[in-house]
Amino acid sequence: MRKILVIILAVFVLINCKTKPPAPEAEPEAAIEIKEPGFEVISIYIIQADIVVTEFEAVIRVDNPNNFSMELSSIAYELFGNGRFWADGKVKGILIIPANSSSETNFRFEMNFINMNRPLLDDVINMRRVNYRFKGDAEVKPDIHKVDAFNVDFDCTGYSEVKRKAEKK
Repeated sequence: MRKILVIILAVFVLINCKTKPPAPEAEPEAAIEIKEPGFEVISIYIIQADIVVTEFEAVIRVDNPNNFSMELSSIAYELFGNGRFWADGKVKGILIIPANSSSETNFRFEMNFINMNRPLLDDVINMRRVNYRFKGDAEVKPDIHKVDAFNVDFDCTGYSEVKRKAEKK
């Protein structure tokens, strides 16, 4: 009986002491294709007109062609009107753009009439369409785990009406 117990114990020890199978290899994460957002100036509003300096507000639309939301955390821009430099600046903490959608944001800038060329000044005074060029660099943060923010260069052109912004009541 003792021999049988020793044999059973030996078999039991051998069964439980065999090497464990290697852990399955972790599957590599699938590469995520991130498409750059698109930028467009929607409108330019006159906020405050003075004798020499006029304050404007530009409304831009940012299109997100991805299946996840993105945060536009900062933007450094240059704005040209009718081929001439109009304004530049940097804005932080701008907006969230939902997946496969677009969002609008605005920023303010000034135009000093002394430094402007006459055709742009006439178009602004008469609230005509302005041929704009909006270019710069934006920092974008995809709403995806383990994906860092990245910079996007943009350069878009088009026409925008110059309008007077309605006063709040």
